[in-house]
Amino acid sequence: MSVSAARIAPTREVRPALADWIRQQRWFASSTEHPVLSRVGMWSLVDHRHQVGLETHLILDESGVTPVLYQVPLSFRSSALLGGDRALIERATVDGKTVYVYDAPHDPAYTRALLGLMLDEEIEPGESFEAAEAEGHHALTSSDIRVTDSHVLRGEQSNTSIIYDLVHPNGKPAQPVICKVFRAVSDGVNPDVTVQSALSDAGSRLVPRAVGNVTGVWRDPRQLTGLARGHLAFAQEFIPEVEDAWRVALRAADAGESFAQHARSLGEATAQVHSELARLFPVREATPDDVATIMASMRERSAQAVNEVAVLANEHDAVEQVFRLAEAADWPPFQRIHGDYHLGQVLAVPGRGWVLLDFEGEPLRPLAERSEPDVTLRDVAGMLRSFDYVAGTYASSPNAAAVQEWAQVSRDAFLDGYIARSGRDLRVQQALLDAFELDKALYEVSYEARNRPDWLPIPVNAIRHLAHRDHSSVDA
Repeated sequence: MSVSAARIAPTREVRPALADWIRQQRWFASSTEHPVLSRVGMWSLVDHRHQVGLETHLILDESGVTPVLYQVPLSFRSSALLGGDRALIERATVDGKTVYVYDAPHDPAYTRALLGLMLDEEIEPGESFEAAEAEGHHALTSSDIRVTDSHVLRGEQSNTSIIYDLVHPNGKPAQPVICKVFRAVSDGVNPDVTVQSALSDAGSRLVPRAVGNVTGVWRDPRQLTGLARGHLAFAQEFIPEVEDAWRVALRAADAGESFAQHARSLGEATAQVHSELARLFPVREATPDDVATIMASMRERSAQAVNEVAVLANEHDAVEQVFRLAEAADWPPFQRIHGDYHLGQVLAVPGRGWVLLDFEGEPLRPLAERSEPDVTLRDVAGMLRSFDYVAGTYASSPNAAAVQEWAQVSRDAFLDGYIARSGRDLRVQQALLDAFELDKALYEVSYEARNRPDWLPIPVNAIRHLAHRDHSSVDA
């Protein structure tokens, strides 16, 4: 189906205005002033009103050591989009006519078409030399719903999420949907799609219901077949007007209210999701190579943290002792996990309890690694660190000591809930759990040094505590 709106003729070269805009986006990982960008793929979506050109461009940045491929949806209009000033990328002149180019997730024509691609699989091919295409997949029993409004969720760093308000044919409101458009894309499946969809399809109430996804194929000479395949977008049930566990915990800590019961139920929910994942995905025993790989990663992260914060060199021997104890420990089986677990990844839903989000894994790890089986203790350690961050938020307040005690009680309650639901006493694995928590704190040091220097004392103090505690104790 053709689109009548004027477009800018596609070429492999990225126009200067678009290159400047890409460089300023939070999801663009390179800090260089002059990124090396080229367009390696494109396809068009269907606008049923025949007024807006809709193209999704795959743009490769080769300015870094490892090339990064970005998904950049664009909309082309012959007149300005009402309220679209913040999303305007360029106002160009083509054949004497003005063309307004927008960041498409802010354009209702694109948001309708994107959901339509998932539900109805409507798409137009790109230019023939591009060898790129996309395909929609849906998990709904019926696609007979209508979009009444959409908007972009603000504050995201690595992706762009679109909130949809929907209605049934009879006019009654339908469950809202949130669609995550992955900005950096790679060959391979995205665990956020595969893991959450598997849990949803199995009937788990501990994750949002999956709605659909978009997969793509594009030319990539690094692949044996010459083509790469990966996920481009993922839509799921949106649960409005609820808070995440981070905000609930912060409010409780500030008010001096116990969070123990909530933390215990969160531990139980975490263990249940781990149990469900073990049923849905392969589980295998840890091998010496597995242990060696993880320990090498921990030591590399330690070296990076010392490079960021030189004073941590004083803790090297104590940190290394924790790692040696972990190497000698009895390792649990490897399975699929969340991978980037903290209080901000959990919603508090009235009448439903805790709902876990974002199974994409640690954003800085390569996509292929994030789909590999791992140790559930990594998720447990991430949540323990998150409670520590609540206490760190109030470190300079008059009630800092009370909040620190609040955090310790919450940590203990979380572990109690996990142990009760899983039947595994994590406290007999204290040395291994300490190593994973220490590894997470070392990661936090590098992140905070680069992005939030004022928060550095939180992970630095945690490293000192974890490195010098009695790791033989069975008390958490």
